[in-house]
Amino acid sequence: MRRSPQLFFSLLAAVVLLLATGATTSAHQTRTTFMKVKLAHTQRPHHTSNLFYHGGAIEPSAQVYIVYWGQQWASGFSTGGYTSAQAQTYVEDFFGGVGGSSWANSTTQYCQGVANGTTQCGSAGVHPTNPNNELAGTWTDNSSVPATPTQTQIANEAAALAAHFGGVNTNADYMVFTPTGHSENGFGTSWCAYHSSSGNLSYSYMPYQPDAGTSCGMNFVNGLNNSFGNGYFDGFSIVGGHEYGETVTDPYPSSGWLDSRGAENADKCAWISSGQGAASNIALGSQHFAVQSLWSNAFNSGTGGCVLSY
Repeated sequence: MRRSPQLFFSLLAAVVLLLATGATTSAHQTRTTFMKVKLAHTQRPHHTSNLFYHGGAIEPSAQVYIVYWGQQWASGFSTGGYTSAQAQTYVEDFFGGVGGSSWANSTTQYCQGVANGTTQCGSAGVHPTNPNNELAGTWTDNSSVPATPTQTQIANEAAALAAHFGGVNTNADYMVFTPTGHSENGFGTSWCAYHSSSGNLSYSYMPYQPDAGTSCGMNFVNGLNNSFGNGYFDGFSIVGGHEYGETVTDPYPSSGWLDSRGAENADKCAWISSGQGAASNIALGSQHFAVQSLWSNAFNSGTGGCVLSY
């Protein structure tokens, strides 16, 4: 069959335009990025290179949805002198207040819709806006949670969460929280949490962080525990903030913003205990929360570094 030369050149022009503009990809390849456990020695920032754009999407108007999977959340449980209800309050106060904070504002320097390889967006492209009130909904799913859920089961639960709130929102991170004693293999020994995607659904998995103790952030910033849970629950905000920051800038790993070694904005600054970018408390509402720093390409005259505010 003869093909029209006009059709050929039209298709060729479309391909050239797509490559030139760095348009975001519509097909998402599934990849999972893990926040590794804290090592025994002091960790330093990963100064390999700045992040650069890989052609995919960011979240212009980030939102967070949370599912507490398992009837244990409804009936209640306690660990370390704290209740599951206190853990939920800590988590929800953090995600309810993180939007609009100076800590999250470093994500606004990144963008989509620019040329692949871009390191400084300036005013070009579409940027995250760091809106207030990003916690869009929570749900307690009383269906049975396996003792050792698989990633497929976690992804399915994230899909159920999205369906519960009316379908997938591509600006949202769907976060799956499992109760104490019910976590995927590798939690606490290799990693603390992860984020991934399934189709156009971006999701994160948050096991019950205190189960991993200091390996996943307990008392990393606050050495003494208080009645709100600072110290004991430090891992929820350190690790949860890690996954949040990465999802805003790379919701479909790894097609957003990464460095030459595949590290995302939070990977490059994880578990820093002293010096520039050291983990610290930030004030959100009437409480304070332990967080790690996030990588900023703009810091230090464009050479980059880990920052707690922007």
